[in-house]
Amino acid sequence: MTSGQRELTTDADFEWCFEAVHGVSRTFSITIDRLEEPMAGHICVGYLLCRIADTIEDAGHIPAETQTELLDSYDRLLDPEDDLAVEQFMNDVEPWIPEETTDDWEVVAQTPRVLETFDALEDEPREIMREPVRELVGGMAMFTSRYADEGGLRLQTVEELEEYCWYAAGTVGTLITGLVARGVSADRAEEMRDNARSFALLLQLVNIAKDVETDYREENNVYLPAEWLEEEDVPVEEVTHEDNHGGVTNVIKRVTGRAETYLDDAHRYLEIIPEHHGNKLSAWAIPYLLAVGTMRELRERPEDVVRDGDVKISRAEVYELISQFEEGVARGNLSTLRSEMADGPLHQ
Repeated sequence: MTSGQRELTTDADFEWCFEAVHGVSRTFSITIDRLEEPMAGHICVGYLLCRIADTIEDAGHIPAETQTELLDSYDRLLDPEDDLAVEQFMNDVEPWIPEETTDDWEVVAQTPRVLETFDALEDEPREIMREPVRELVGGMAMFTSRYADEGGLRLQTVEELEEYCWYAAGTVGTLITGLVARGVSADRAEEMRDNARSFALLLQLVNIAKDVETDYREENNVYLPAEWLEEEDVPVEEVTHEDNHGGVTNVIKRVTGRAETYLDDAHRYLEIIPEHHGNKLSAWAIPYLLAVGTMRELRERPEDVVRDGDVKISRAEVYELISQFEEGVARGNLSTLRSEMADGPLHQ
C-alpha cells in the first residue's frame, strides 16, 4: 500500500470512528461534536479503545474466565512490546459477538480498524493515551477475575465501588487530562490531575445510580455496594425484586449522595481546563451539567430506577443546555447553570 493510499484509508477510518461513537454513546457524542481537531480525533479514538474493553466486561453472556482472558489479550494488543497478532484476538472474540450485532459489538468487531487508527496518531498523543487505556483494561480484567465465580460483578463495599469507578472512568479522566494539559504550567497541570478523579467519579457514580435495573438485567452486574444493600435487608441477587424497591431506592440515594461529594472538585476541573489543541470547555461542561440534572431527578424520583429501569433528564432539557453553549457560556456562568439545573429543569 502506498503512503497516499494509507492516508486515504486513515481518513476513512477516522470518519468511521466518529460515526461509531455517535452510535454507542449519546452523551459522549455530544462531547466529540463540541471538540475541534486534533483533540476530537484523539478523544474519539481513545474512547473507542476503552469501549471495546467495556463491552467485553459488560457481556453477561461471556463466562467470566473468558472475559478475563479476552481482556488480557486485548491489553497485549495495546502493548507495543508484545507480538500478539490482532488476528488471534479476533479469532477468540468473534464467537462471542452476537448474531444481531449492536453498535457496541460492531466496534468490537472492528477492533483491528480502531487499533490501526490509534497507531496512525502522532507519537505524543498516542503515548499519552496508551497507559490510561491499558490501566482501564487491566482493571476490568481484575474485576472479572475477582468475581469469576459469581457470574457477574457483585461489589461489596463503597471503597470497592469507587475502585471500580476509577478503572471504568478515572482512567479516562487521566487520558483526557494528559491530552489537554500539554503546554500548560506545571502547577496548572498538577491541579487538573488532582481534580480529574472527582470529575470522572462524579459521572460514573451517577451512571451507576441511574442504571441499577439495566445493569442487573442486561449484564448481571450489581454495582450497588453489598454492605449498603445488607443494611436495607436486600439480597444482592434480588435488587430488581418488587418487594425490595424501597430498600434499593435508599441505596440509590446514598450513591447519589456520594456522587454529590465530588461536585465541587469536578467544577474546579472545568474552571482550569485549557482550550487549546482543539479542546473546548463545552465538551466537558455539558456532561457535567447533565450529571447535575440527573442527580436532581435521582433525588426527586429514585424509585423510577427500579420501577422503570432508568432515570434521565428530558430531551428538551438536553437541547436547551446544548443551545445555551452554542450561544456561548463563559466559565464564570457555570456556577449559575449548575444551580439552575440542580433546582429544576433548565427548559421550564
